[in-house]
Parts: sequence; C-alpha cells; structure tokens
Amino acid sequence: MSLVRFNKNRFPWNENLVDFFNRDTFINDDFFNLEKSLPAMNIKEHQDDFEIELAAPGFDKKDFEITMKDDLLEVSAQKTKEKTKEEEAYTQQEFNYNSFKRSMQLPSAVDQSKDVKATYKDGILKLHLFKMEEAKEKPKRVIEVV
Repeated sequence: MSLVRFNKNRFPWNENLVDFFNRDTFINDDFFNLEKSLPAMNIKEHQDDFEIELAAPGFDKKDFEITMKDDLLEVSAQKTKEKTKEEEAYTQQEFNYNSFKRSMQLPSAVDQSKDVKATYKDGILKLHLFKMEEAKEKPKRVIEVV
C-alpha cells in the first residue's frame, strides 16, 4: 500500500477550507478591519441645507458628541454597559463597549454661523447643516420674449 498525497483540488467545494485555517489569512480577515465599525452614512443636498444620516443603532441621544470646527464636522459616540452578578461562590461580570468617530470635510456652502440641527430616532442620527444665502440655488427666472 502506498501513501497518496492530499490534493485539495480533488474536492472543488472545499477549495478554501485549507486556506481558512492558514493563520495569515485568518488574521487579515475583514472581521478585523476597523473601517467596518464605522456607521453607514448618506448625504443629501437640498435647496436650503445638507442632510446627513448616520446609521447608529443601539446608542442613546446622550451618547453622541457632534463638533464643527475649521470646515471639519466630527461625529462620535461611545456607549459602555456593565453588568455584575454576585452569588455565593462566584461573580459574573459582563461588559459591552461600542464607539465610533467619523470626520468629514464640509463644503464651503455650509453656513457655520448657524446651529446644526441634530435628531436621533430609530437608530438613525440626522444632521441638518444649513447653506449660506449666496450658495442657495436661485429660482429660475423666465424671461418673456416681446
């Protein structure tokens, strides 16, 4: 009887199974990518303002910090939750920590002298940044031909 060398190509449905356990591949997986922890963001431009939506479920209104300085808007949130249960022979302690920080360059059309309107409902943080009067789209004038 002779030994047969394993050929991973013999099982096409398991091509990546051996590579999955390769340490370098496992450590460099997208799971460890920090950008995955940033909330999804939508930006909408209206006639009078910009609307920014951030998907940040699981936070409370008090967890957010929103700052604007030198054409830079920064949104961050931090939530810590700890639970301790003590019984006769043991102590059970659980904790959960969740945070993010997102910065974005503001367009020159944003009027930084006006307050930013921020609301948080159903896991969506909405920010309204108002435009300067000069940057607002002027209504189209219809010129009559005589």
